[in-house]
Amino acid sequence: MSGTTAPLKRRAPVRPARVLLHVFLAGTALAWLAPLLWAVFSALRPYSETSGKGYVSWPDTLSFDNFTNAFEQSDMLHYFGNTLVIAIPAVLLTLFLSSCVAFYVSRFDFRLNLALLLVFTAGNLLPQQVVITPLYRLYLLTDLPGITASGKLYDSALGLVLIHVAFQSGFCAFVLSNYMRSLPHELTEAALVDGASVWRLYWQITLPLCKPAMAALATLLSIWIYNDFFWALVLISTGENMPVTSALNNLSGQYFTDPNLVAAGSLLTAIPTLAVYFALQRQFVSGLTLGSSKG
Repeated sequence: MSGTTAPLKRRAPVRPARVLLHVFLAGTALAWLAPLLWAVFSALRPYSETSGKGYVSWPDTLSFDNFTNAFEQSDMLHYFGNTLVIAIPAVLLTLFLSSCVAFYVSRFDFRLNLALLLVFTAGNLLPQQVVITPLYRLYLLTDLPGITASGKLYDSALGLVLIHVAFQSGFCAFVLSNYMRSLPHELTEAALVDGASVWRLYWQITLPLCKPAMAALATLLSIWIYNDFFWALVLISTGENMPVTSALNNLSGQYFTDPNLVAAGSLLTAIPTLAVYFALQRQFVSGLTLGSSKG
């Protein structure tokens, strides 16, 4: 009895263009990672060594002392708490309000449908520096006795939450409205025939189908709001109310600044954003690739 063997598959020849592509991608990735790797290298070395031998030198000592000192000297745990108080409500409010707007303009047809969406989106076209002066005066004139510790909208976490919601809602409404338009209208029509209310159409039918897009936006919003420094610098005057991005100022002295210590503090402040990205990585990637293929 004779057996048959499957023909051996020949490996496709390596094309020079493909080799150049991989070399280019590897070089680009290394160029993007170089500042981060250099910051890690500097943070692991004591300042006395780098000041004596220079930053471009072989290290004699590598330790995590700079990370410990940066965490303690900047009181980073307190500022992490301030950031959470600002970022979590801002992200949730932005997603809720923008999804409401997106649902209304995408699932209902009316004359000012497009104009309403353009109004929300136009806010993202205005630079923040243009509105900072009138906004600063408005925050000073808005009294909130008993609601904020300062008695005003200025110098409060509530003020930062509101400004983040105002500036981020337009982009989120635009993205979610485009995604909701791709959902089949038969779902909402069938629910309307069954007697479902508008709130039920939004909360129980449309919103669960938008989880990938919501997860992608939640990741972006968390990173953007967490890394914000401009609004906190202008709208917060009390040092204890500042978010974590301003905690690095506590590592800078009046006459001397340890750059290795600042590098360690910067890396510590980046940990929560990396944690958010890795936790929502699958949903983030799936949300970005929505609509990339058809059929």
